[in-house]
Amino acid sequence: MVHIVGAGCGATDLITVRGKNHLENADVIIYAGSLVNPELLKYAKEGCEIHDSARMTLEEVIDVIQKAEAEGKTTVRLHTGDPSLYGAIGEQMREFDQLGIDYDITPGVSAFSGMAASLKTEFTLPDVSQTLIITRVSGQTLVPDSENLRALASHGSSIVLYLSTGLLGKASEELIAGGYSPDSPAVIVYKASWPDEKIFHCTVATLEETAKANNITKTALISVGGYLNSEFSRSLLYDPDFSTEFRKGRK
Repeated sequence: MVHIVGAGCGATDLITVRGKNHLENADVIIYAGSLVNPELLKYAKEGCEIHDSARMTLEEVIDVIQKAEAEGKTTVRLHTGDPSLYGAIGEQMREFDQLGIDYDITPGVSAFSGMAASLKTEFTLPDVSQTLIITRVSGQTLVPDSENLRALASHGSSIVLYLSTGLLGKASEELIAGGYSPDSPAVIVYKASWPDEKIFHCTVATLEETAKANNITKTALISVGGYLNSEFSRSLLYDPDFSTEFRKGRK
């Protein structure tokens, strides 16, 4: 059996209870060493076989899992954040299906959630934005033409960019071309929820220079949107004049 587990966005206590239980009972752990907090490996039991997938190919990962399956062992494939978001698990599950290997997925706290918690903010504010777009700048991994950042920026919604720290000049150009003004608020959050987390507020136009000035080259999320300002309307949900299934409003 293979458990694909989301490690959470960094802090060791942000892994789910289920994920922690899987780690504690695993015979083999294959973890994304370049991204997952290694402190999580302290949950592994004595004698657990541990592999760092940062140094492995997909084929090598599958070979380790096949060997574990042949020996009747349980494997945890430990991914950063939530494994279903930029986790490259689709190709692994395709192999599992072809090989008849049983597996399940334990979701995790994604970095965009960790970012919002660190910023003490909400992406979906009344009269500001009710939509959050999670995407990346097209680079070595291409983004479909219909999902290019310029087109997505035209919606004016809250945007979070993954895997784009080295492409911030291009990001600024596309965001501005899509409708954001150069002085629209932006933020760079390095290693959200980790002990060495750093937060840099800037503008859409100054994303690249802010990252360079602070030596941020990877492991960071970028976000833009009106939610980064403080002005928004009160939600109707708790408005005394608004009726719900559970409470009758004054009007």
